[in-house]
Amino acid sequence: MDKTQQQYIRPKDIDNRSTFRQRLMWRIEALAWDLIYWGPMKALGPDRASNFLGWLMKSIAPAFSQNKTVRRNLRLAFPDLPEDEIDRIAKASWESVGRTAGELPHLPEIHPYKGDRVEVVGAEHLDAAEAADQGAVFVSGHFANWEVMAAVICNRPVDCLITYRALNNPHIDRKLNKVRHDYGIGVLTPKGLGTRELMRALGKNRCVALMNDQKFNQGLAIEFFGHPAMTAPGPSRLALKYKVPIVLVTTRRTGPARFKVTVHPPFLPVQTGDTERDVRACVERITRLIETEVRANPEQWFWQHRRWPKEAWRDAGVM
Repeated sequence: MDKTQQQYIRPKDIDNRSTFRQRLMWRIEALAWDLIYWGPMKALGPDRASNFLGWLMKSIAPAFSQNKTVRRNLRLAFPDLPEDEIDRIAKASWESVGRTAGELPHLPEIHPYKGDRVEVVGAEHLDAAEAADQGAVFVSGHFANWEVMAAVICNRPVDCLITYRALNNPHIDRKLNKVRHDYGIGVLTPKGLGTRELMRALGKNRCVALMNDQKFNQGLAIEFFGHPAMTAPGPSRLALKYKVPIVLVTTRRTGPARFKVTVHPPFLPVQTGDTERDVRACVERITRLIETEVRANPEQWFWQHRRWPKEAWRDAGVM
């Protein structure tokens, strides 16, 4: 990977809007990040850091206001589950978030193709995408530690551009990006700057990877667990425009800092000549695949996100 690919890219509008007070707070936050979180977790090692923050987050999460979002989402998605099961899954999902945080300082040690921490199923689909030299759109969701998914793709290696959400704090954002680069994820583009870069990559027969499981207000209202959820059409539009396959990648945690990553068989979006109908059909197919994985392993999906509008909660009586 050359140095131009590894350079740190950041949306300038985040920093341009900042005040002196905000920049000072960013410095303080970055210092606290190192002293309270990153350093101690690094010292614990991957297994103990995963266990500790998983336990801590599960223990304190019921006091968070965001826990209401988790429980409402779960009641909406699984209306027939008893309350004790909703409570169990909610706590388990918080434990998964905590484990992910504990594992972040140790990403370079959780190598997908070295050691026994990551099992990769369907790696032949990665090899086929690279050998075809025509590009592909990898899609995934926030399952378990989603950082591992990107490393599985890039370390095969597949020439793939990965999108990510830039943090407001530039110092912490830069630290995380360095860890990702050290993990083998050499080509990153932040959301907001990414559309142009993604199109350029696909135009050069490279692959791109995007998350497609979170709320996107300007998206399409797609049924997710039986309720309309605004969903980004971007991955589907890209695959249709460049006539490349879509490949779903999912991650499950099998133990502390241990994972099973599945690369699912690729599919080509159907093209009928009606672009908008084809885009919707493709988004619906991706959403169904993601829902299938969430149903199979709900404890490890990111329920903390407000995936559905408040109207869906109200109509379902879970407010």
